[in-house]
Amino acid sequence: MRCRVGCAFPSQEPPPLSDRVTSFDIAAAAGVSQPTVSRALRGDRTVSAATRLRIAAIAEQLGYKVDRAASSLRRGEAKTLALLFFEDPLPDATAINPFFLSMLGSILKTCALRGYDLLTSFQQLSADWHKDYEDSRKADGLILLGYGDWETYRVRLEQLVGQKTRYVRWGSVEPNGLGLVLGCDNIGGGRDVARHLLNRGRKSVAFVGTASDHYPEFRDRYRGLCDVLRGAGLPVDPGLHVDALSSEQVGYDATRRLLARDIPFDALFAASDLIALGALRALDEAGRRVPDDVAVAGFDDIPAARLSRPPLTTVAQDYARAGALLVDTLVRQIAGETTENVMLPATLMVRASA
Repeated sequence: MRCRVGCAFPSQEPPPLSDRVTSFDIAAAAGVSQPTVSRALRGDRTVSAATRLRIAAIAEQLGYKVDRAASSLRRGEAKTLALLFFEDPLPDATAINPFFLSMLGSILKTCALRGYDLLTSFQQLSADWHKDYEDSRKADGLILLGYGDWETYRVRLEQLVGQKTRYVRWGSVEPNGLGLVLGCDNIGGGRDVARHLLNRGRKSVAFVGTASDHYPEFRDRYRGLCDVLRGAGLPVDPGLHVDALSSEQVGYDATRRLLARDIPFDALFAASDLIALGALRALDEAGRRVPDDVAVAGFDDIPAARLSRPPLTTVAQDYARAGALLVDTLVRQIAGETTENVMLPATLMVRASA
C-alpha cells in the first residue's frame, strides 16, 4: 500500500517502480502540502528556492514523472513555448547568428527543467507569425531572438502588446521598450573595449557596424566607444565609421571600404564577432598586421572568436544565463507573476588581437 499524508518514505527505501509515484507521495516525503509540490515543480517563485530544490531532489529520487497532458488540460495550457528566430536582411537569409545558436542549448535545457516543450521556427518579419502560435494556442508564450531592422520589428511588437500576447525578447534594454526584454549592457561593453584600446596606446579607433536607431544594439556599442574617446579628448572621426550588418562577408567588405578611405587608424572595434572575423581577413590581405599595426576587438564571444588567428579580443555576453532567464521570465509571466526587464553585464575578454 502506498504511503500518503502523515508519513514519509525513508530515503533508502523508495517505492517500487511498478507503483506509480504521485505528487502526494512527494508531499508526504517532503513534509509539505500537495499544492506546494505542484507549485514547486512548476518553478513557482512563491515557493522558496530551498524548498523547490528539496522537492525536486525528492521527486527525482522517487522516480516521479509529471503527467504533463493532464496538468496542461487542468490549467488550459499547451505547456509549450515557441522560440522564433528572425532573419537579418543579409544575402544569405537562412543564416542564424552563432550567438543565438549558443543560447539555444540553455533555452532547451531550462524548458525541460520547467516542464515545457519548445517549438522553434525561422521567421520573416513580413509574415503573420504571431497568429501561428499563441493566437492558435500552439504555445503559451513566445521567445523572440533577432529582429533585423528595429523599426520594422517594432510594428509587430506593438501588435503583440495590443493583443496581450505573452512574450519575452532578447535585445536592447530601453525604458520605453515594448514588452519584456532581456539584453546586454551594450554601452558598458563599448566603453570597456574603448578603455582597453586606449590603455594599450591606441589613439585612432575605427568602428565597423551600422550604428543607427534601426540597429539599437550596434548603436549603443558605438555610443560607448564615443563616450570614452571624447572623455579622453580624442576626436570621433565620422570617416572611421563604416556601416555593416552582422556577417563575416559584410564585415570583410566594410573593412575594405574603410581601408580604401586611406584614413590612418591603429585600432578597429567591430559591432559583432562575425564582422570582426571579416575585418581580420581584410586587414591580412591589405598587409596590416594584427595587433602590431591594428588592434581588433569584437562583441559577442562566439566560439569562433577563440579559434581565429589571432584569437579575438571581444565582449562576452553570458548566453547560458541569458537563455535560462528568457525561459524563466516567460514562465513567470505565463503564471501571472510580476516580471521586469533584465540587463546582463558585459565582460571584456582580452586575447591576442588586441
